[in-house]
Amino acid sequence: MKKRAIKKLKTKFLTAAFYGSIGLTASLALFLVFYWSLSLNSSIYSLINNTKGEPIYLWVYVFLTFGTIFLFGVNAVLFVYRWRKFGPPRLKGQGGSGLGALVGVAASACPVCGSVLLSAIGIAGGLAVFPLQGLELKALSFGLMALPVWLTTRELKSLSCGDETCPTPRPTWFQAKDKPYLIASLALVTVLILIGWNMLKSDPIVYGFFNKPEATKVSSTINPLYDEVVAKVLPSQGFQSKIFLGDSFLKLVQNGVIDQSKFEAIYQERGGLSAQFKEVLSEPSYKPILLTRENANIYVNLLWALGLSNYMSTNKDSPVNGKSLFNFASTGGWNIGKEENGGAYFNKFRIVRLTPEQEALVTQIAKATFRPCCNNSTFFQDCNHGSALLGLLQLGASQGLTEDELYKEALAFNSFWFPQNYIQTALYFKVVKNTDWDKVDPKVALGANYSTGNGWSKNVQTEIAKIPNLIPQTNGGAGCGV
Repeated sequence: MKKRAIKKLKTKFLTAAFYGSIGLTASLALFLVFYWSLSLNSSIYSLINNTKGEPIYLWVYVFLTFGTIFLFGVNAVLFVYRWRKFGPPRLKGQGGSGLGALVGVAASACPVCGSVLLSAIGIAGGLAVFPLQGLELKALSFGLMALPVWLTTRELKSLSCGDETCPTPRPTWFQAKDKPYLIASLALVTVLILIGWNMLKSDPIVYGFFNKPEATKVSSTINPLYDEVVAKVLPSQGFQSKIFLGDSFLKLVQNGVIDQSKFEAIYQERGGLSAQFKEVLSEPSYKPILLTRENANIYVNLLWALGLSNYMSTNKDSPVNGKSLFNFASTGGWNIGKEENGGAYFNKFRIVRLTPEQEALVTQIAKATFRPCCNNSTFFQDCNHGSALLGLLQLGASQGLTEDELYKEALAFNSFWFPQNYIQTALYFKVVKNTDWDKVDPKVALGANYSTGNGWSKNVQTEIAKIPNLIPQTNGGAGCGV
């Protein structure tokens, strides 16, 4: 009797695992398709950042998206259950599931991102043509996923009438012959999870949560090697740049890209803006920048406005110059100008005038330099740091700096903006490559292998983590906001 009970319990468990793995496989697969379509030209970070001012929209979007994913898994389970019990289902009873998946994929990303797919299949203007910016399609997708659940459930009840007019039901519980299918399904779940993590780990919001790459304060430690590296990456006296601001920021204020009152109000909450930086917004400054740990954030915001709005003919090919223009952290996040969205200023004003040769140099370096908060180049200025570094390169090139000098400037500014990343990168070169930081080629350090989120994690963080007690605990961080 006891053996029978154990066997029955085991069968129930394996049956649940069998159907559960089918549903999980289907849901994970659709989730990956959804995320892939979102990542074509955006990210989870951008989606949240661009809709956080409309919480109802965001939560409805999240509910409909995950509801659709869940129902897709339920449909897969019902499909298999129905097939095993009564044979193949009638097409009309299951047709809604496939259509729901198609529409779900088309509307899976944020409104503008989804418009790429919709435009590709002939809907002019993408999701912008819908009054609710695409939530209509999300709701339709959800409904089309729910419909076959209802139809299949109803059909199962009608086929289970128990008389001679109904088909004879077949066993639906787990049997020995199902073992290969269970193993294959669980293996597929594992593969999908690994694929999903590989896709998600470079998303700014996921990467930042797990890595906490930036620290605003770096203190002395009892590790002399660490302190030696910090002194080289972030010298206490600061980095003396060769670049000056000129009248660039006076022009930015005059053109409304920077609203001086809004800019000063932000820093009022942080102890106030120094007289030096107030003057930068009202009169020219030809004194070369002295970048320090204390003023690095201010230069991010100043240079952000410049890189975002300064005209370059090559910006017509920028990845941000498309239907998602107003939805990046660099554009939608710039809210301290006269316009509500910084996308209105993209590539609009000739603040820093560049010769064709200088513009070509800026573009070349921008495409070859990266930042640890994501995997995008400086030319793909989808966040404040990307715009800021592009603005710095434009200033430097216009002032006659050479290619080597511009790379050196870019590495120094990136180091102050992402201190923990570049401290660890310098430790990596010192310990693993036996190369001091001042001997490292800035082109190499700023390249994809060491300055993208994925490259840094793979080539620096993984190696440094193998060395115990090399890195002290640090607190604090900076994001891609003002």
